[in-house]
Amino acid sequence: MMIDIYKRLLGLACLLIAVNVCAQSPIKPVPEKVMQDIYEQVKTPYKYGMVMVPDSNSKKIDCPSVFRKGNNWYMTYLVFNGRGYETWLADSKDLLHWKTRGRILSFSDTTNWDNNQKAGYIALQDNKWGGSYQLQKYQDKYWLSYFGGQSRGYEKGLLSIGIANTDQDPAVAHEWKRLDHPVLSSIDKDVSWWDNHTQYKETVIWDKSRLTGYPFLMYYNANGDSVNKKRGAERIGMAVSDDMLHWKRFGKDPVLNHGDGITGDPYIQKIGDVYVMFYFGAFWKTGTSGVFNRFAASYDLIHWTDWTGNKLIESSESYDNMFAHKSFVVKYKGVVYHFYCAVNKADQRGIAIATSKDMGKSELSFVEPPVKKKKQ
Repeated sequence: MMIDIYKRLLGLACLLIAVNVCAQSPIKPVPEKVMQDIYEQVKTPYKYGMVMVPDSNSKKIDCPSVFRKGNNWYMTYLVFNGRGYETWLADSKDLLHWKTRGRILSFSDTTNWDNNQKAGYIALQDNKWGGSYQLQKYQDKYWLSYFGGQSRGYEKGLLSIGIANTDQDPAVAHEWKRLDHPVLSSIDKDVSWWDNHTQYKETVIWDKSRLTGYPFLMYYNANGDSVNKKRGAERIGMAVSDDMLHWKRFGKDPVLNHGDGITGDPYIQKIGDVYVMFYFGAFWKTGTSGVFNRFAASYDLIHWTDWTGNKLIESSESYDNMFAHKSFVVKYKGVVYHFYCAVNKADQRGIAIATSKDMGKSELSFVEPPVKKKKQ
């Protein structure tokens, strides 16, 4: 009997040692071959063109988020009209032709912390590559995150991250219910060096395997004062939550950092056993130049291997010859649709698509650009 007990204790000790060794072993990067395979799966060499454009030069359209419900596709997107951002909803049967249905986060003529800025993004989507792309319910509600603020103008003032939800149909335009306070802000006590200026775009996923110990993960880009105390640089970091209502930063450092410039607008899907984060880069002082979309990959949602090969999206057409950036990528019936924000040299801004298969060319275009004032 004593021998059996000894064997059991020895086995337990060996198990604990193995677990400890695994915990201390270096994180496995995603191999180059796997990264190349991901690139081959997600690349979209055919630019279809514009799918959402403003109806006047006083507005700009930005930041698409796409989901599926029933037989239709739906897109949340931002409209800037001079005052700030509002979040709108559109629908489509084929991912190429879209109709606006109305607002879901609107300006509020109050003293609320977010009365002039409400830039929303869908949350808790089925993130399987080529999956359903449906929004998942948590506590019988649909959820979205947004960055908001009180200052008027284009991304002016203190911008913080808020949470909204609805128990109604997300495919019907209606006002979502917002918490009365931000869940992450640059004035929080636990603010870090890289996000102590302002928060921007975020994406929230539901990790039911709890790789980090938490079910809800938020990836967001923010800027801090480590490079330039006047402007800073934007990087992507993490926050975590047990209930979608209370959030805390995960670690003190960003998960993607390219120094000067912008690393922003994360969006995550799972391809096989690898998580893929689509994001955009802009104005980097070292390495890749220009403004473009690309990706990073991870096995554990914490440590990311950066793709350094060909860009997924970059400027090449008259409608995106200033900026081509900000990804939202879906795969449906064997075709990859890469939605992105297109900005031309007249500073007109809308949403375009590139695809993995030639789908023809869009007939949609910007309205006539504003006439430049002649110098006296």
